[in-house]
Amino acid sequence: MYLYPVNLSTQALLTLAGAAFFVVALDPSVSSAADTPTESGEIAPVPTQPDPARYGPIRTRLHDWEVTVGGGAMYKPAFEGSDTMEISPVPFVSARLFDRLTIDPTGLELDAYENGPFTLGLLLGYDTGRDEDDGDDDYLEGLGDIGFGVNVGARASVEYGPAEFYGTINKTIGGSDGLLGKVGVELKQPLSERFVVGLDASVTVADENYMDAYFSVSANQASKSRFKEYDANAGFQRADLALTVTYLASENWVVRGKAGVGLLLGDAADSPIVQKKTQPEFGLFVGYRF
Repeated sequence: MYLYPVNLSTQALLTLAGAAFFVVALDPSVSSAADTPTESGEIAPVPTQPDPARYGPIRTRLHDWEVTVGGGAMYKPAFEGSDTMEISPVPFVSARLFDRLTIDPTGLELDAYENGPFTLGLLLGYDTGRDEDDGDDDYLEGLGDIGFGVNVGARASVEYGPAEFYGTINKTIGGSDGLLGKVGVELKQPLSERFVVGLDASVTVADENYMDAYFSVSANQASKSRFKEYDANAGFQRADLALTVTYLASENWVVRGKAGVGLLLGDAADSPIVQKKTQPEFGLFVGYRF
């Protein structure tokens, strides 16, 4: 999924938020399938699944597809450690195919192995990197750009009631050439037939390559920038807590809000590049589910 960051005013953010939340008022009635008479004159419901004898196995398997398209916006720091907040419009496509393959704006996940509550998945994603003109007043000038990279990794999870305990590992090919590991727990709880609340807490550990790329300042960079030389070592990089609220406006329309906060840790927090250790983010999304 592609992100198109733009700088907008706080008033524009409030306008966007109001517009998204007004969508929940659009709650069209969901019509049910009509009944059809049988040869005996009795009324039988129309089957909700296609008849394999008539449509074939391929048509039947299409009912294992769940696709959502929509858009929204994220309000978050201009770069990791920035004290400048920016709005990034986010068009997106999210799909769950054959109950094993998930595609969303963060990338792709394939459930390769399942055994009861345990799942092992393969991950494919991306790291957008960082430009030295991110933020205000040429703050990062002299540090150079961190290029785009492709992430490959794995995710292991165990479900326990409404909770899912998970761990991920991602290696970036290109860009920072870094390695990130994350452990966390995610809770999902329906409040009603239409509202679902989610809570996610996690801690991230980064290797030397990632820390060097995003938080170290080399002697060459120090000579070209406003920063003193600094060496960031591998270790705990950040902790995150996020709350999501999903509203099912109808059978097809979905509205989701997100509020989260990250806290930079260890050598990342002590980097002279970091303006603010606390990193909040907010998002609003509206989608149509097929």
